[in-house]
Amino acid sequence: MRFPPSDGVLPASPNESDAQPVEAWAPREVIVPAESVPEQLHASARTWPRRVAVDFLRRTTTYRDLERRVLRAAQGLLDLGVRAGDRVAIVMPNCTSHVVAFYAALRVGAVVVEHNPTYPASQLAHQLADSGALVAIAWEPSVPAALAAREGSALRTVVAVDLTADLPRSSRLMLSLPLRAARRARATMRGPVPRAAVRWESVLEAPELPESHPFPGADDVAILQYTGGTTGTPKGAVLTHRNLLANAVQCEEWTRMGRGEQTMVGALPFFHAFGLQTLLVLGIRTASTLVPFPRFDPEAIVASQRRRPATFFPAVPPMLERTVRVAAAKGVDLTSFSFAFSGAMPLPAQTAREWESATGGYAIEGYGMTETGPVALGNPVSPARRPGSLGLPFPSTQIRVVDPETLDDVSDGTRGELLVRGPQVFRGYWNRPEESAAQLLEDGWLRTGDIVVRDETGFVTLVDRIKEMIVTGGFKVYPSQVEDHLREMPGVADVAVVGMPAGDIGEKVVAAVVLDGTVPEISLADLRAWAAQHLTGYALPKELHVVSELPRSLIGKVLRRSVKEGLLAGTADDAGRADADGAGGAGDPARATTDATAS
Repeated sequence: MRFPPSDGVLPASPNESDAQPVEAWAPREVIVPAESVPEQLHASARTWPRRVAVDFLRRTTTYRDLERRVLRAAQGLLDLGVRAGDRVAIVMPNCTSHVVAFYAALRVGAVVVEHNPTYPASQLAHQLADSGALVAIAWEPSVPAALAAREGSALRTVVAVDLTADLPRSSRLMLSLPLRAARRARATMRGPVPRAAVRWESVLEAPELPESHPFPGADDVAILQYTGGTTGTPKGAVLTHRNLLANAVQCEEWTRMGRGEQTMVGALPFFHAFGLQTLLVLGIRTASTLVPFPRFDPEAIVASQRRRPATFFPAVPPMLERTVRVAAAKGVDLTSFSFAFSGAMPLPAQTAREWESATGGYAIEGYGMTETGPVALGNPVSPARRPGSLGLPFPSTQIRVVDPETLDDVSDGTRGELLVRGPQVFRGYWNRPEESAAQLLEDGWLRTGDIVVRDETGFVTLVDRIKEMIVTGGFKVYPSQVEDHLREMPGVADVAVVGMPAGDIGEKVVAAVVLDGTVPEISLADLRAWAAQHLTGYALPKELHVVSELPRSLIGKVLRRSVKEGLLAGTADDAGRADADGAGGAGDPARATTDATAS
């Protein structure tokens, strides 16, 4: 479906005349079929067997072939001992094998646990142990970390995936050439595979799973998605097939997305709740063509646009901005895009304006969290959209704005905590009943931890966060986690971590450190190297400020807000400062996934 073109001129400010009844672009309620997620693939393969399901760096897979690969992988997982309810971990960047592994695990009734493939071994080990995963399907560079995690966990089998096997034959031949560039590219995609690992190719040698094998039930658990929630402690959000399918139906109705018509840019990582829902679930349900990238690379996206023009781009704002600029520099047409769905961080009006001017389609901002499947609110796909606003509740979704202390409703125009209730809201946290009860109230209302204002037209705007988490490039960083690791570094007496304004990526992680006198100095490179042993790339500090002391409350708690205010005012007593902006690589959150590249 092609939407009416946007004129690229956004409303200067919200006003009542902008508002439309929700029924103007989407129904107020939706009917969620009592089905499972893998049944959506089966339906798409039956209706559009020859349509391209995945175009991974020029190698295409039709819906018929995708389902066949999924059925072979599903039988292969059964042969490895996986049964309904077992957890299967996936540790991969975006690629065709990731799609296959995801649907194969769901097809046999297993629970998928997605992991960032750039996680350090300690973080991966924690999540594997916490979920009780029996099998991990990992791309080769992550295999050693996954194998090391078997000790002290339920993990018994690690399956190694060769990412280059998903490439076209010509690309694989180029990678095999005895050239320096080929060796460098190959090294970013492959890794040594110990004998203890099972090869993914051997799993795919199984016969197809019989059609008589039952699909999972709608209320069976589909995924455990690790998130910090509002507390910062990583925990698995339990989402059922009904949760995921409900959110897909809501997105489908909200966008009026036609089936068998869309081509989706797969730059968001599949392991992230936003990418998983919009690409792996919604994309397959609507028989769209997925064009996945192992990491965000605007030049690769623009190059793919020449041969396979895309219509839908789920993204974080920096992805939209950089793609538009590269396309303009290379003279590539973007007018095939009907719209972009932006989330995870505020959409600047300038970024929306540039996207809409370049494409003629809309830039639509939404809101959600892992616990809401993830999308709960969105701007209308119409001239009434308001960049900078979270928008309106999705169909079949209710919201309240309440006093965070009393949970009493507040009037429009008053700040309060956002509560959400709907069919996409998660079941709770894996094996954490107390935290589940604290965030998911008895009557089904989810406490988001976000402070918002709702105006008289119903539009909601985010104004603050209850917890001091940092949002960088769409990823959440919890200061306490970073601080805990930095305090263990030799020479560090104390530390405070805050988020500072960082342009198009939202915020950057900044550390204010007090030295203990045992080392003469600590550089930013030293700090990042130490933190990288325990933290993923986007959580590493981008700036270091060495200070003589940190402001504290009467009870001794470090006052992060005061630290941030001092840095903004330039009054922190810096003994030195370094800046890692432009460091790039896996630590650059706007690049989203890994340093794996393919020619």
